[in-house]
Parts: sequence; structure tokens; C-alpha cells
Amino acid sequence: MRDEGDIAPTARIYPNVQLGEGCIVEDFVIIGKPPRGAAPGELPTVVGPGAVIRSHTVIYAGNAIGGHFQTGHAALLRESNTIGDNVSVGSHTVVEHHVQIEDRVRIHSQAFVPEYTTLRRGSWLGPGARLTNAPHPLCPDVPKCLKGPILEPGAKIGANATLLPGVTIGENALVGAGAVVTKDVAAGAVVTGNPAKQVKHIRDLRCPETGENPYRHLLGSEG
Repeated sequence: MRDEGDIAPTARIYPNVQLGEGCIVEDFVIIGKPPRGAAPGELPTVVGPGAVIRSHTVIYAGNAIGGHFQTGHAALLRESNTIGDNVSVGSHTVVEHHVQIEDRVRIHSQAFVPEYTTLRRGSWLGPGARLTNAPHPLCPDVPKCLKGPILEPGAKIGANATLLPGVTIGENALVGAGAVVTKDVAAGAVVTGNPAKQVKHIRDLRCPETGENPYRHLLGSEG
């Protein structure tokens, strides 16, 4: 279902694209661009209701996107991703192909999310976060070894942090700004530095303004 009044005349919508009710598609957006080797319209592309796709965003074919999706300006989403409801992708962020993004994930501006990454429900990527998936770049066998990071529900990655291939960030864990994560992070851990090391648990954090634990709603009686 498509409401032509909400699609800018400069946008390009390829064949076999389904836009849900109430979608807004701004100027110079491209939706359904076929990847190399695919014909226009060969791969179905679905965007759920209530999406806001801001100017100069490119969404390749084969994406299945839930409701109330939003992008900033000039976001790039490659093909064959599965994206849940209420997901936001910031300006100039790149999401490569075969990425799984669950409900309520927030990806800030200028982040990089490589193929075969999993971002579980409610996880969060700060601006400029860099996720990686190739343990040995340019190795002839690299396609066999690609493995993106896994963010468990509620995991949060600070600005300009780097995650090495295949690491798992545990549920509700917090990775500090600029950290370089080389190994798995336990649930609830707070890690900083290069290489990142645990310095606290989220139960130990206090807001400097209120003195309250900012994650007490996640801790129950622990907070």
C-alpha cells in the first residue's frame, strides 16, 4: 500500500517495493535498489507503516523492515537485512547486508554495522561506533570467516567505540566511548579502554546530577 502524497517526486522507488500506510519518503531517497547480480524487482522490499525515510537515504532490495522505522539523512542500508519495529538509523550510518536488527534498536549517526551482525532488542550504538567482522582482512578465505558482533538486549556502545569480529556484548552491558573491545563482555559489565576491560558493573553507576543509578529500572532489587 502506498500513499503517493507522502513520497517526494525526486525519490526513486524500484519495482516490488511495498511501503506501509503513512510512510514519508523525502527527496532523493532510493528504495529497492538491486544488489549486484539481481534484476530490478527481483528481490522484494518491505517497509512497514509509519516509516520516515529522510533525504538521500538508500535502501537496497531484499530488506524486510518493520513499522515506524526512521532514518536520518543519507543513511545506507544494503540488501537482505531483517529489521524489527521502532528502529532508528542515524544520518550517514552504513548498515551492510545480512544484518539482524530487532525491535527498538537505536543506531546513531556515522556508525558502521558490517554484514552478519546481530543487534538484539533495545540495544544502542552511539555516534561513530565501528563494528567489524573480518578477523584477517584480505585473507583469501575471508568470506568463510566473516562474523559480526552480537549485541544482546539492552547493550549500549559508546561513541567512537570499536568492536572486533564476533564479540558478544552481554545484556545491558555498557561499552565506554572510544573503547576497543577484543573479547566478550559480560552482562551488566561496564568496560573502557584499549583493550577494553571491566571497570564497574552497571549497578555501580550514579548520575552526577541526581545521584541515582541511571539503570536502576533494569536491576530490580539490585539497584
